[in-house]
Amino acid sequence: MIHYGFTKELDIPYEAVIEAVTEALKKEGFGILTEINIKDKLKEKLGVEFRKYVILGACSPANAYKSLQVEDNIGLMLPCNVIVYEKGGKTVLSVIRPTIAMQMIENAELRKIAENVESQLKQVFDTVN
Repeated sequence: MIHYGFTKELDIPYEAVIEAVTEALKKEGFGILTEINIKDKLKEKLGVEFRKYVILGACSPANAYKSLQVEDNIGLMLPCNVIVYEKGGKTVLSVIRPTIAMQMIENAELRKIAENVESQLKQVFDTVN
């Protein structure tokens, strides 16, 4: 078990997990800024085969704005990554824990925002079953 993210294996098809997590993110006020299909990129750039694996760059505009107001360089840590991949016949969902990712930044105001974002992302994570 990783400590820097929430992770679980699901008996749900890969595409269905992506759809469910995207919808759950929307309900919590997040949008998907980036979608990186690792399987396709590795095939394109290296000519290698890889399992289905996607990185979704999720952003809550309101929380991003608050974060930028209290920490100019926080853009280095944005957006919040959500990953979905296949492993051993299961689909894995992992969501970043912003409180862990931002521990290196000594900013109490940012810590409060990270706690709120993490709570929202945990809600998203718990919704996908």
